[in-house]
Amino acid sequence: MKANIDIRAHGDRIDRHVYGHFSEHLGRCVYGGYWVGEGSSIPNVRGIRSDIVQALRDIRVPNIRWPGGCFADDYNWMDGIGPRESRPPMINVHWGGAPENNHFGTHEFMDLCEQAGCEPYICGNVGSGTVREMRNWVEYLTDAGSSPMAALRRANGRVEPWDLPFFGIGNENWGCGGNLTAEYYANEFRRYATYVRNYKGMGTADWWKVPPVVKIAGGANVERPDWTRTLMRDIGASRMGGLSVHCYVKPGEESHGTVFSEDSWYRTAANTLAKEKLIQNNIDIMDEYDPDKKVAMAVDEWGIWVDNEPGSNPGFLYQQNTMRSALCAVLMLHLFHRH
Repeated sequence: MKANIDIRAHGDRIDRHVYGHFSEHLGRCVYGGYWVGEGSSIPNVRGIRSDIVQALRDIRVPNIRWPGGCFADDYNWMDGIGPRESRPPMINVHWGGAPENNHFGTHEFMDLCEQAGCEPYICGNVGSGTVREMRNWVEYLTDAGSSPMAALRRANGRVEPWDLPFFGIGNENWGCGGNLTAEYYANEFRRYATYVRNYKGMGTADWWKVPPVVKIAGGANVERPDWTRTLMRDIGASRMGGLSVHCYVKPGEESHGTVFSEDSWYRTAANTLAKEKLIQNNIDIMDEYDPDKKVAMAVDEWGIWVDNEPGSNPGFLYQQNTMRSALCAVLMLHLFHRH
């Protein structure tokens, strides 16, 4: 097979954030994944695995979303700051009941992003958290002044504030993020988002020059255009910069990660390609309420979803990747490129 690539051809510019990554306190993604701790024999910088950082740099990852996922709506950011030995543990109720020691928190995540050379995309807690809790987190991250949260950040070792380009107002709030109706979530978004702002310029004459935090609403799966319609209608394009949409592909009846038939290849490809119509349905609804396309569709969770590996904790969602997984990813990325 021979392919010719014409690098002089012009087309639409693909937003680099299409290639963003998702990181959740789930299974071995964080602990035993890119976080090994400073005392590990595995090469690391401040507890973060150097080989993983290099891999992220090699592919020029544009952003990383954290701490979830479902975990985000059960997470209190205050438990993940300060001396690690003093951080209160919790139980990860969404993912296998695993103990969570909170050793990987805000400072560690922002350090990961700085080491990897990417932008942070933090998802806040709407399901079980308060407006004040979310507001304080954003102030802690972004305020350069003398506010209580800025003082606390400095006491924890970070003098300068961080850049915070993206902030998610909850995750899957139709399900694990609170089992809310779309109408109720739309009202909650408006309330929570009011206090999510960039505090960097507060108290200065140049406050209006500081770029705002892009607020991303917690959307549904692509199969739920009704949720998209309600949020676009009730929140409006002026209040949100992005609408999250999740897009997972299931091969069908035969869903083991590594043992599958030839037919499963074709089902996986067909089921992936079928997502394009569903995504277009959501785009059409967004265009109806936002013809100027001010609100971005943020497909911040996607990929193949198969059964857990036998013998693994069902709550860890551990699945082996194969060429079938790669096929799904390639088709999905090309789908994103077209839209």
